[in-house]
Amino acid sequence: MSLPHLRFAFLTLLLVALLAGCSERTLETPVGIEGDIFGTFYQVEISDPITASRRDELKAGILDELHGVDASMSTYRDDAELVAFDHSPLGEWQTLSAPLIEVLSIAHRVGEASGGAFDVTVGGLVNLWSFGPEARPREVPADDLIEQRLAEVGMDTLEIDADHGRARRLKDVFVDLSGVAKGYATDRVAAYLASQGIDNYLVNIGGELEVAGHRDDEGDPWRIGVEIPRDGRPRAKFVLPLEDTSVATSGDYRNYFEENGRRYSHTIDPRTGRPIQHRLASVTVVDDSNARADAWATAMSVLGEDEGMDLAVERGLAVLMLVRNDAGDGWNSQASPAFAARFGRDKLEGMGIEVVDGPADGVAAEAP
Repeated sequence: MSLPHLRFAFLTLLLVALLAGCSERTLETPVGIEGDIFGTFYQVEISDPITASRRDELKAGILDELHGVDASMSTYRDDAELVAFDHSPLGEWQTLSAPLIEVLSIAHRVGEASGGAFDVTVGGLVNLWSFGPEARPREVPADDLIEQRLAEVGMDTLEIDADHGRARRLKDVFVDLSGVAKGYATDRVAAYLASQGIDNYLVNIGGELEVAGHRDDEGDPWRIGVEIPRDGRPRAKFVLPLEDTSVATSGDYRNYFEENGRRYSHTIDPRTGRPIQHRLASVTVVDDSNARADAWATAMSVLGEDEGMDLAVERGLAVLMLVRNDAGDGWNSQASPAFAARFGRDKLEGMGIEVVDGPADGVAAEAP
């Protein structure tokens, strides 16, 4: 080979080596992306092979989704779309964004199916009990104030025209989407990751989770822990495998205040105007839609262990409940037939979870 040809070959090899050296290394999986949003945290884990620059691109897209939901549905931002709707003239149709209409529609369907146990017009009562954006001392409000705001609550005070993308308030209600918006944000982030070709991920926004694919190259499922319902450092009571689904949990043991030795939960019963007072400490709902699971978890928390489980059996909802025992020093665990169908009756019973009677082949409800 002539000298010019040797030089050309050497330069070609050198260029290939330089390009190979400049290429990014694939990050060790799972790759974590996390931060703060909605007054809580978000955490995303990705098991697909990606580079650092790809991770940064995905994080930017995830934040766009989260900030979009916050700008639309927050009650703590003066510039939020929902806040503007809550101050709109009574009886006048307001054109709303597609995401806000979608969440209002989900809330309305779950509200009707739960007999009013889930009601996004409960915001005025949530504020009155010191759990909303109003700056109030944490104390039990006067009965007359409770009755006054209770008279303003009801899904019939809110009219939604999904076909034309609009809604209107018929009374001066304060719409609060905290029982469904976090789940919807989880759905949005999961959908974004899927649109980017990510096949294996876990999305966790303040405890609402959605997973797809597997957690590692061995094909192991993602695993989530169901917390023991108690104060202090969280600890998992049950660990469940998940694949291509979502989970939402609601409990009365995180956000509350006490007065005269009595605990008042942040979960307000829209039918009474007062915090829930029953033995159901935690409820976990599994559904393909995290927004729907989030809303149903709140509804079940309001309904309590008996009425809630009866409805779960009737509607084929996959539900796990942790119920305080009569002595108040422990809890019993019970699952709906649809929950057992997902995870296996024998496995659940081996973990000490009672499976209630009902259809053996229950399937999580598609609607609402």
